[in-house]
Amino acid sequence: QVQLVESGGGLVQSGGSLRLSCAASGRTFGSYAMGWFRQAPVKEREFVSSISRSGARTYYADSVKGRFTISRDNAKNTVYLQMTSLKPEDTAVYYCAAAPRVGVSIQQSTYDYWGQGTQVTVSS
Repeated sequence: QVQLVESGGGLVQSGGSLRLSCAASGRTFGSYAMGWFRQAPVKEREFVSSISRSGARTYYADSVKGRFTISRDNAKNTVYLQMTSLKPEDTAVYYCAAAPRVGVSIQQSTYDYWGQGTQVTVSS
């Protein structure tokens, strides 16, 4: 069992930046693939980015590629999402998730643990 707590969301103007953090409980953080997903109002939750257990492999949705960067610090049990050049369409609740059964994944179904989410609002 792992608990995930996101932080770092907020209100930012278009073109601005935010860094989301996700702190995980437990001593096995390094054995989980980690991912970020988001859900905008009246839309389904969608994949944003994922990172492998060691951090060597990363994946991004086309909509955020080149603007967002995922990273992790296994010593601190934390995964980050650096978001730059934010757009109004990035407005959503952002969720951190952990996948214990795979090395890395973009599929929501492989993530067993989810945080409560943090709101990101980008004004135009």
